[in-house]
Amino acid sequence: MITVTEATASAGALKRLSDEGVSIWLDDLSRRRIESGNLAGLVATGNVVGVTTNPSIFQAAIGSGEGYEEQLADLAVRGVSVDEAVRMMTTADVRAAADVLRPVYDATGGRDGRVSIEVDPRLAHNTAATVAEARQLAWLVDRPNVMIKIPATKAGLPAITEVIGAGISVNVTLIFSLERYREVMDAYIAGLEKAQAAGLDLSAIHSVASFFVSRVDSEIDKRLTLLGTDEALALRGRAALANARLAYEAYEQVFAGPRWQALGGARANRQRPLWASTGVKDPAYKDTLYVDELVAPGTVNTMPEATLNAVADHGDVQGDTVTGGYAQARADLAAVERLGISYDEVVRQLEDEGVAKFEVAWQDLLDAVTKSLNSKGVDAE
Repeated sequence: MITVTEATASAGALKRLSDEGVSIWLDDLSRRRIESGNLAGLVATGNVVGVTTNPSIFQAAIGSGEGYEEQLADLAVRGVSVDEAVRMMTTADVRAAADVLRPVYDATGGRDGRVSIEVDPRLAHNTAATVAEARQLAWLVDRPNVMIKIPATKAGLPAITEVIGAGISVNVTLIFSLERYREVMDAYIAGLEKAQAAGLDLSAIHSVASFFVSRVDSEIDKRLTLLGTDEALALRGRAALANARLAYEAYEQVFAGPRWQALGGARANRQRPLWASTGVKDPAYKDTLYVDELVAPGTVNTMPEATLNAVADHGDVQGDTVTGGYAQARADLAAVERLGISYDEVVRQLEDEGVAKFEVAWQDLLDAVTKSLNSKGVDAE
């Protein structure tokens, strides 16, 4: 875990990224990180202005048991169900992190200082249940700087509209394809229009769209390596950046269009692109690749701790590395397609796998909490 002293020493490198208009969020949370003062230190001196969580992060944190023993004992005595126990623990952590980040939220007018918590991943294909869970999570956390994470599945799209329409800020997650990203932006705008019709203050509603990066390279690189030709191997490590850069182009187009203009005039906030899955999976690549090469104004980069430390130590921030690269990005994806690798097939597979991985992590978390509750002499239902 990065220390406050290390954060202070590295603030110069991270500050350059912030100065380019990139909001740095930490893709990790645990009770130990909160109670030790580590999170507060990163916020105070390390340019961290937000936190994202997901089922895998909570599985790692709560599954370890560290910092949760007393609450688990109390929950066991009360005889709560395992699902309620998990929600009580995760929302407590998010609430505490939101309090740490509240000064950032106030200073930025709600733009940053955000902490995200995800709906139960088992609801990813159920629109009505996702909406109900989002409302419940917003109520449980009860902090203005919470963001509810909703996966960008087909069922998730109308849920995004409903939740935004109710005035709840949303982090849309598990976006892999350009087509789906445009659908997400449309769902967000539709939600704002609904909120406006209901007389809500649009300036209080915020959203980010989490566009996943490294997993695209992992899958396409695997297929390029199997082809093994010089042309195929030369394309390794280029598809994910190309995909993300074209997503930013789509963002620029949508939020400059006539439909958006009416909402912007009503003080609505753009839904910012958030680069997720920015930890490099292939050790052959520079560990700051998906940060250095995705610098653009009005974006968020949520980083796991290892990536945050790497950027602080040797990140190479050289201004905007996105907006001038649209033609090359299109050429790179077209070259991949010409080799017989279907973009549509890859992104569809990645979405399915993403939902499945979070479901597995959530079940692992439920199993670990069940074991803990049972060990205290209470049967978890």
